[in-house]
Amino acid sequence: SRLLSLQSTIMETSSIPHLFTSLSIPQNHTTVGLSNLLSANNQIKSLFHHKRLPDIGWSDVQIQRLLLELSCLDTNCEESVRVQAATNNNSGNNSSYPHRWTGAGEREGRIYSPLVSTRHYGLGHGIGRSGDVMEAQPKAVGSSALLRLCLRLVLDAVRRGAGLTGQVKVKNNGGRQQSKKKDSKQTNNDAANNNNNNRNGPASFGTLLPVCTGMSMALVLSGLRDRARQLDKLFFANNNASTKSGDNDYDESGTSSTPVERNIVLWSRIDQKSCYKAILSAGLQCIVLPTTTNNTDEVSTDLDALQQALDKYSHRILAVITTTSCFCPRVPDEVDKVAKLIDGWNRKQYHHHHHDDNHNNNKEEGERERTGIAHIINHAYGLQCQQTNKLLNRACTIGRVDAIICSTDKNFLVPVGGALILSPHEQVIACISKNYPGRASASPMVDLFITLLSMGLNGYRGILEERRRLVEVFRVKLEVVAKKFGERLLDCPRNTISFGVTLDTLVNDDDNDENDDDEENKKNNKKKNVQITKFGSMLFTRCISGTRVVPTGQTKTISGHTFQGFGSSHDEYPHSYMTAACAVGMGEMEMNEFFVRLERCWREYVGKREKEVRKKKLKQVEMKES
Repeated sequence: SRLLSLQSTIMETSSIPHLFTSLSIPQNHTTVGLSNLLSANNQIKSLFHHKRLPDIGWSDVQIQRLLLELSCLDTNCEESVRVQAATNNNSGNNSSYPHRWTGAGEREGRIYSPLVSTRHYGLGHGIGRSGDVMEAQPKAVGSSALLRLCLRLVLDAVRRGAGLTGQVKVKNNGGRQQSKKKDSKQTNNDAANNNNNNRNGPASFGTLLPVCTGMSMALVLSGLRDRARQLDKLFFANNNASTKSGDNDYDESGTSSTPVERNIVLWSRIDQKSCYKAILSAGLQCIVLPTTTNNTDEVSTDLDALQQALDKYSHRILAVITTTSCFCPRVPDEVDKVAKLIDGWNRKQYHHHHHDDNHNNNKEEGERERTGIAHIINHAYGLQCQQTNKLLNRACTIGRVDAIICSTDKNFLVPVGGALILSPHEQVIACISKNYPGRASASPMVDLFITLLSMGLNGYRGILEERRRLVEVFRVKLEVVAKKFGERLLDCPRNTISFGVTLDTLVNDDDNDENDDDEENKKNNKKKNVQITKFGSMLFTRCISGTRVVPTGQTKTISGHTFQGFGSSHDEYPHSYMTAACAVGMGEMEMNEFFVRLERCWREYVGKREKEVRKKKLKQVEMKES
C-alpha cells in the first residue's frame, strides 16, 4: 500500500483546487492542470498494479518523476554530504539539525558530490542484502521496489517481446492435472521427457545481477555447486536408506552410495576468454569439448564428444555450458539436443522414472528430479534473435536447462555492467541470488529500468523487428563487397547475428618465399597472418569498430590451456576470415555507411599490398642482376 500511494507524494490532488484558488488561478485552469497530474498518477499506479511494460514508452519527465519519488522512500534522500557540510559551516553551531533522519551506521548511503547524487537520483543504498541480492532493505524501500519492478518488467519484455515462454500454470481438476493435448506426431521420447518438472519455459523465473556476463557465469556456477551438494545429499540419503545391503560402494547402476565432489565443467568450445575464465574463477576444472564442422562453413556442437565426456567424468561433472550467441563461423550450440542428452543421462544414472500425478506434486520428489548434471546456456546477446529463442523454448520443453545468462547491455542498449539470469526453476534462481556476496550496485538496474520504461513494449519490439529486417540486407551487401575482392560469404545459416567473409586471397601465397623447410614455412605463415591482422587494424583506424579479423593457425594459451586455431573455435579451420555483426540498435544509415567504408578500406589495403609486392619483386630482380 505504501508503494501504491506514490502518486500522492507530491501533494494531495484533492487539495489542489483550493490551494490554487487561493493564488487567484481560475478553477477551469486548475482543472486542466489537475487532469495532467491525475493522468501521470494513473500511469504510475497502473505500472505497480500490472507490473508489465507499458505499450507506449514514457516521457523522460515521467520517468524522472517516478525515480525521484522512489528515491524519497530511501533514508538518504535529503542532501549530499557536501551540501550538508556547507550548511553546517554557514549556520554555526547553534542551529538545529534540519533533516528527518540521522544515520549512525558505517554505511548510510551518504554521497559527497551533488553531481553523483543527481546522476543516481539519490539512490545510494544499492540493492539486496548480504544474504540475497534480491532481498529488500529496510533503509531502501524505494531501491528495493525499483529492483523488483525492474525484474518484472524485463521478464515481461523477454516473454512478450523476445518470445521466450514463461511459467506453465496447470489447473487442478479433482486432484488431477489438466494439460493441453499433445500433437499425435510428437515422438515418444519427447513425450517422456516433457514431465512436470521441466514444463516451464526459459523465462519462468529470473534475477538481475549487477555484473557482466563472465562474472555472472562464475556466480551461477557457484550457486549451482551449493545446490548440487544439497541435492546429492538428499538423493544419496534416500538411496542408501532403500538399499538392502550397505557393503558395496556402488549400486547396480554404478552410482556411488556417497556423494562425489562435483568440480568439473564441460564447456562446448567457443573462443571467448570470459567464459573459460569464469569457470576457473569459480574454482572449477574446465574440460574443453571440441567442436565439429559439416558440409557448410559452420563450426558447431560435437554431441559425440559430449557423450564421451559425460561417460568419462560422470558424477564429478557439475554442469555443461553451451552457447547460443557467438562469432561466425561458430553457430549456436544445439542446446535442445544437449538438453535432451543431459536429461537422459541423469535419468539413467539417478533412476529418474515417471511417477503418477500425485507423486509428482510432492516437493521433495520434484527436488530429487533436479539431481545430476546441470545445463547452463550462455545466451549473452541472443535475446535479439528469434531463431535461438525458439531453440531455448524447445530445450526447456524436451530436456534439462537450469540457467540462462543474458547480458543487459547487448540486448537492451544500456551501459555495460548487468546481467539477467533466467531459469525454468524457481529454486535455481533462489540459490543464485543468495550466492551473491554482500550488497550490490543499483546503477545497472536503474539504467535498465529507465530504458525499459522509455522503450515500452512497442519500442522494444520495434528495435527487434528493425534488426530482423536489416539482417538479410546486411548479408547481401556483405556478400557483394566480398565478391568484388575475390572472396565469398561464409555459409553459416544458423548464425543470424554474426556474418563472415573469407580473406584467403587478401595476402597471396606468392607474397612470401616458398621453402621446403617446415620451420621456414611456419615463419612465412606467421608473416602472412601478421599482414592479415593489419587489415583489422586498418579498419579500426578508419573508424570501423566491431569487426574481427581472424587468420588461420593462431594459438592462444589461457590459464595453462592452449587453444589451437584460436578465434575460429576449431583446431583446424581452413579459412582466414573477417566477421561483422548485424546487432540490435544498428540503423540502416549506419549499416550503409559501414559497407561504404569497408569497401574503401579494403581497396586501399589491396593497393598497398600490391605496391609492396611490386617493390619486393623489383628488389629481387635487381639482386639477381647484380
